[in-house]
Amino acid sequence: MNRERRPGCPICRQPSTPEYRPFCSQRCADVDLGRWLNERYAIPEEIDTDDPPPPPPDPEH
Repeated sequence: MNRERRPGCPICRQPSTPEYRPFCSQRCADVDLGRWLNERYAIPEEIDTDDPPPPPPDPEH
């Protein structure tokens, strides 16, 4: 038996479907999009402690 194994949905881990790949449904695709739009996915920034802190924002702008 040669069964194709598809990777699971990154949101709910159910098998993905070709129509919504890599997700299993429109719902999971929308959840992922919402996470991107709300900036839940981010790359951590290394902070150099030797640099001075940035100036505060100008209240007139």
